[in-house]
Amino acid sequence: MGLTSDPNYRKLEQWYKSSAGNLNMRQMFGADPDRFNKFSLQMTTDDGDILLDYSKNLINEEVMRMLFDMARSVGVEAAREKMFAGEKINFTEGRAVLHTALRNRSNTPIMVDGKDVMPDVNGVLEQMKGFCHKVRSGEWKGFSGKAITDVVNVGIGGSDLVSLTFTTQETITNAETAKEWFLQAAKDTSAVAKHFVALSTNAPKVKDFGIDTNNMFEFWDWVGGRYSLWSAIGLSIALHIGFDNFEQLLAGAHWMDNHFRSAPLEQNAPVILALLGVWYVNFFQAETHALLPYDQYMHRFAAYFQQGDMESNGKYITKSGTRVNYHTGPIVWGEPGTNGQHAFYQLIHQGTRLIPADFLIPAQSQHPIRDNLHHKILMANFLAQTEALMRGKTPEEAKKELQGSGLSGDALEKLLPHKVFEGNKPSNSIIFKKLTPFMLGAFVAMYEHKIFVQGVMWDINSYDQWGVELGKQLAKKIEPELQDDAEVHSHDSSTNGLISFFKKNRS
Repeated sequence: MGLTSDPNYRKLEQWYKSSAGNLNMRQMFGADPDRFNKFSLQMTTDDGDILLDYSKNLINEEVMRMLFDMARSVGVEAAREKMFAGEKINFTEGRAVLHTALRNRSNTPIMVDGKDVMPDVNGVLEQMKGFCHKVRSGEWKGFSGKAITDVVNVGIGGSDLVSLTFTTQETITNAETAKEWFLQAAKDTSAVAKHFVALSTNAPKVKDFGIDTNNMFEFWDWVGGRYSLWSAIGLSIALHIGFDNFEQLLAGAHWMDNHFRSAPLEQNAPVILALLGVWYVNFFQAETHALLPYDQYMHRFAAYFQQGDMESNGKYITKSGTRVNYHTGPIVWGEPGTNGQHAFYQLIHQGTRLIPADFLIPAQSQHPIRDNLHHKILMANFLAQTEALMRGKTPEEAKKELQGSGLSGDALEKLLPHKVFEGNKPSNSIIFKKLTPFMLGAFVAMYEHKIFVQGVMWDINSYDQWGVELGKQLAKKIEPELQDDAEVHSHDSSTNGLISFFKKNRS
């Protein structure tokens, strides 16, 4: 039944039961001075190097070998080729999965139903480029005859997170002060857009609300909403950062696409991250995964992949239509590390749950203040957290520390257990030269492909989202029931009671 029926899974499961309890990272680092070199990957991109250090994980060479064997035996390589070739791997909707085509800067033909999609993709990009130039140069005027100065991105879910994640400033402006132009960013938001426009027409400076991207540009069924930032849905990003930078975003993603497609599994960043995730979810029973960027410009990165990951792999039905007997997608969460250190890191360090985490940081700051002093402090905290999670603090070390502070006797013994850290907490460290559009594009593609690999491992369809639809269907039934004050008895007693309370208290 899915993953657990694979012989390499069963082999690894036996190893886990007999030997995983002996995986102690502090001891493994002490025993092998070359551990970092064995379990790290340096990638040289067109915009600087990326280092993926995965040595601070509960792994050894034997574990990694078995994980790669399992990936091969369940067909990761073949599934990867099917995706890039335009086969309809989203089988429940009969669709190809080709967000990679949207950023195919090599412009190699990509066929869907016998047709090369690249001319259409390039045509849309040219329209976006021309429109961005006209708006940013001031050539495109609003209804009032003035240049566009503000863009309001109206979106839901990924269509909203896109603008928040990939622009460095807030792009949504208050309707009372916004000037000139509204962008509807997704098919699902049409009702919201109309409602928002209706509410804002009295605002004195709102003169013109302009373009529904789904009408202006083609929207292909082989692009899922949460993978659509590379398409015309990314128009608000391109307007904000400029089309040259948007093209760099595409170029970075394309670089990672090529890496993912061509690199052997053992040197393949998305594959390595995916397999480590499977190791923790399916063997250690980890429930969550934390994304912890040490860069405020990535403050919505975790939120973006909450959708990207959980909407993709939050499934319990395999491709054969049976129910899985193992866990699939983890709960993804996180915040910038600087704030997180003083909040939820406590749970990661001394809580009862195993929480694997990815730490990300640029080597170069966007704002080198005081000879980079602030960034050096940030980097010191980044490095200290991953080391602390790995090493922990033994009772002996804690006791020595307390004695050094002048504590002794009963007072020391009472405080001692609270100062002990078990350590052995897994993390990945991802360091890169500088956060640029290219680099951000590369990271988004890296996590997209990680999600894909895990979906293949779990034998699920990562590209439909039927779970999103049920709530929408029920909402359409409930909405007309809220129009008057009549009692409602058509639901369960809880829903009926909630509706009743709402009606009694809404005015």
